[in-house]
This record gives sequence, C-alpha cells and structure tokens, in this order.
Amino acid sequence: MSARTSDRVLERLSRLHPKLIDLSLGRVERLLARLGNPEQKLPPVIHVAGTNGKGSTIATLRACLEAAGYRVHAYTSPHLVRFHERIRLAGQLIEEEALIGFLEECERANGGTPITYFEITTAAALLAFARTPADIVLLETGLGGRLDATNVIRRPAVTAITPISLDHQAFLGDTIAAIAGEKAGILKRGVPAVIGHQPEEAETVVEASAVELAVPLSRWQREWRCSAVDGGMRFIGEQWRLDLPFPSLAGAHQIANAGTAIACLEQLRDLPLSPQAIADGLRQIEWPARLQPLTRGPLVEMMPPGWEIWLDGGHNPGAGAVLADFVAGWGDRPLYLVVGMLNTKDAAGFLQPLAPHAEALAGVTIPGEQNPHSAEAITAAARSVGIEAVTAPSVAAALARFMLNTTVARVLICGSLHFAGTALAENS
Repeated sequence: MSARTSDRVLERLSRLHPKLIDLSLGRVERLLARLGNPEQKLPPVIHVAGTNGKGSTIATLRACLEAAGYRVHAYTSPHLVRFHERIRLAGQLIEEEALIGFLEECERANGGTPITYFEITTAAALLAFARTPADIVLLETGLGGRLDATNVIRRPAVTAITPISLDHQAFLGDTIAAIAGEKAGILKRGVPAVIGHQPEEAETVVEASAVELAVPLSRWQREWRCSAVDGGMRFIGEQWRLDLPFPSLAGAHQIANAGTAIACLEQLRDLPLSPQAIADGLRQIEWPARLQPLTRGPLVEMMPPGWEIWLDGGHNPGAGAVLADFVAGWGDRPLYLVVGMLNTKDAAGFLQPLAPHAEALAGVTIPGEQNPHSAEAITAAARSVGIEAVTAPSVAAALARFMLNTTVARVLICGSLHFAGTALAENS
C-alpha cells in the first residue's frame, strides 16, 4: 500500500477542479455548511486583500502579535516549497498528520463535487483554525476579494487593503478601478478598514464602497502615516504615536507595509499591544522570498567570493517598480537577473522598471509548473525593454553563466513566488 501523504491528498483534490473557472462563493459555502460552518467559530479575524504587500503585512502582524504573547493562526498563499507553509496553527506550521486529517475530512464532506483547489484547501484551513485554540486569525485573500474563498467571514475584527495594481486581469478586470472594486469586496458593514497607499482611481472606488457600508476608514497619509526618521520609523495613527525600529524586511516599501499592519493593530480593541511588543515584532519578521538575501546553501556556495544572491517573488508591474527602487541603490557592482514567470503575467511590464539597472538577464522556464512563460518568452520580453537576455535550464545554470562575465556582481532571482520556491528548493 502506498504511503498516505498530504501531497497525495492534495493531488486528488486538484482533480476536483471545475472545468470552467468561475469565481464564486457558492462551492466553498456549501462545503463549509457540510463541515458545520467552522468559519463561524473562529477567534477575531484580520482579513487582508491587495495586489502587493499583503503577505508582508500579515507577516508583520504575526510577528508583532506573537511578540505580545498572543497565539496566532495565519493563512497565506501560495507556498514556496511545501503546502504546509500556507497554514500556521497557533504560531506553528501545520503538522503532516493534522494536515492530512483536515484535508481528508473536507474531501469526504465535499463528496466528489467540483470545487477548486484553493476553495477546498481554504475550507481545510478554516476547519483547522476552528479546532485549535488561538487568540486571532490572520487571513490573506488568494485572488481578488469579493468572490475569494476567504471572503466567507461575515464579521471580521478588521479588514485591510494593501496597494492595488494590475494583476489577474482575466478574473478581476483590466483596469485599476475594476480590480479595486473586487478588492473592496472584503469590506463589511461597520467593520473598520485599514487602507494602504493606493492609486487615485483605486482609492476612489474603495472609499465609495466604504461609504455605502458605513465602514470607518483608516487611510495611509490621512488617518495614519508611517515614515523613516532618525534611523528608524515613526507611526502616527488615530490613537498611537510610536517611534520604532525599521522592519527586518528589506526595502523602503516595507515601511508602508509595516504601517498598514500597525494601523490594523491600532484597531484591535480587545487585544492590546505595548509599543515594546510592536518594536520587538518588527525586528523579527520572517517572510521568505521578499528581498531575501541568500546567505548559505548550494547556490551560494557555487559563487565566487564577494557575489550576492537575492530572492524576491514579485511578479507584476507594481512589484517591478518596487524592486527597481530598491536595486537603484546597488550601484557598486553589476546586477544580473534570473527570471521565471507564469504566462498569466505581464513579463515586459514587470521588467521595464528594472531595465535601467540590469546588466543582463537569464530566463528560466519554471519546472513542474502548468502555465509558465517559456524561457524564450521571458528573454523576448526582456529584450523588448532593452535588457540583454539569454535562456538557461535552471537557476544554477544561469548563475554559472553569469560568473563567466564579471569578477563580482549581485544576482536577483525574481518573477514569481512559484519560481522563488524553485530557487529555494535548488538551494536546499
């Protein structure tokens, strides 16, 4: 008899996927009802939507809440290496036997009817959260908001919307305003909402939704602000004025993400946090593949002395602009890019902001991925925005090629969280 593993269960669940992908809450609501509605039996929930920064915001929330001694459930996606990364129970990654048990319980309750992979695994996460004691749940949307499987929480404690940009246009609409309308679907009547930095057209849509639902808004640069000051950062909100250390995640954009998280914490009336807990949390945020320097492992060891390898999962034009702002400070040595992307993403739009800073690029087809951009398509997109580009069969092969060109350099591996997982697996 073959071993019973979560990977085998997940593979079975993936075969239940509807032939036509339509965003809907009907399937997940039906399954949750059969499971006894675990989503109605949770501790307070912070529900986070947005295009960029929502994962970093949740990681910051988790670090600060855990530094204050609270037990925190967290649900994020996608995973980088193992599915277990998506579900944290009271601070710990879900264990294999528990994951198998919750997935199989959902599989039995579903009874073979069509349901998406994300919907049924979200139901499993909510079931796990309802069965395990904790003080708070941090819930990240998967796609959009209004019809996302996570949007079954009728009365969260706080909602948050991080920066919105173009992404998943096939499902969410091809304008910022249309996408903002989908993200604003997580707003709930009378529930406070924290809004990160937004394009004007997104902010207009979100504010209109908030007015309709009588949502108290806490908006970036209005009700709250967070900025660098004197070797750290300062948060000024509706009640708090805090001088804090920089977040441990690299990049100026992480100050805004940290501000979004702190503004959410400010809204939690029943879970008080001290300034010291927030400061301690900011110093120990863990969120791989977000401007992460790789410091050990086979990929690092193959490089000559003085080389650096950085990893980031950014994959849309907004993320490309954020990465460009960061690498603009790297003028002391050449920068090479190793890029793998999904074919649903705008490769040229992502790469264009990076073009002025990149010496060259290697395109890699993400192995094992159903819908990758081919290495050839990535290099064509790179050349279209002025980046010299070649193809490579793997991350290691790309690094080996770059080593022939110069004596010391930096390499940024980017383009997809799926590709970041590939790189971490190669480096393990």
